[in-house]
Amino acid sequence: MATKIRLQRGGRKSYAFYRIVVADARAPRDGRFTEKIGTYNPNTNPATVDLNFDRALYWLEVGAQPTDTVRNILSREGVLLMKHLKGGVKKGAFDEATAQKKFDAWKADKQKGLEKVAADEAKAKKDAAAKALEAEKKVNEEIAKKVAEKKAAAAAAAAEAEAAAAAPAAEEAPAAEA
Repeated sequence: MATKIRLQRGGRKSYAFYRIVVADARAPRDGRFTEKIGTYNPNTNPATVDLNFDRALYWLEVGAQPTDTVRNILSREGVLLMKHLKGGVKKGAFDEATAQKKFDAWKADKQKGLEKVAADEAKAKKDAAAKALEAEKKVNEEIAKKVAEKKAAAAAAAAEAEAAAAAPAAEEAPAAEA
C-alpha cells in the first residue's frame, strides 16, 4: 500500500483550511485517511502550521511520500532536515548528539531569521504610519491656511463695509451742523 502525506481541505468557501494527513495514495483528497498529523492555515500572515513533528518524521522514515505542498511545509518545519540527519547517523557519518546539535543550530538560525522579518515588517508598518501622519499634518496645515485666508478676507470685507457705512454717516453729521 503506497501512502501519501497530503492536505485535506476544510473550511468554508474562499477561506481554505487544511489538515495534513497520511492517506492511501488511491483515496480521494477529502476521503479516508490513516492519521492526521497536523493542520495548515494559509489565511494568516505568515501561514500557521501546527504539526506533530515526531509522527511526521515517523511516516517519512516508513516511506510515505509527501505531496509538493506538504514537502515545502515539512521542509520549513525541519522534518526533512531531521530525516536527513538521522540518515547520516544510520550511516555512521556522525552520532546522535551531533545531529541534534546541527538541528538545534538550524532551528535557532531559522528563528532568528523569522524574528528579523517580523521586526522589519513592524518597522515598515511604523514608518508607513509616520509617513501618513506627516502627510495628514501637511494637508491640515494647508486647510488651516486656506481657512485663515478666508477669515481674513471676510474680516477685511466686513471692515470695508463698516467703513463704507460709517463714511456717509460722517458726511451727514457735518452737513447737519451747518
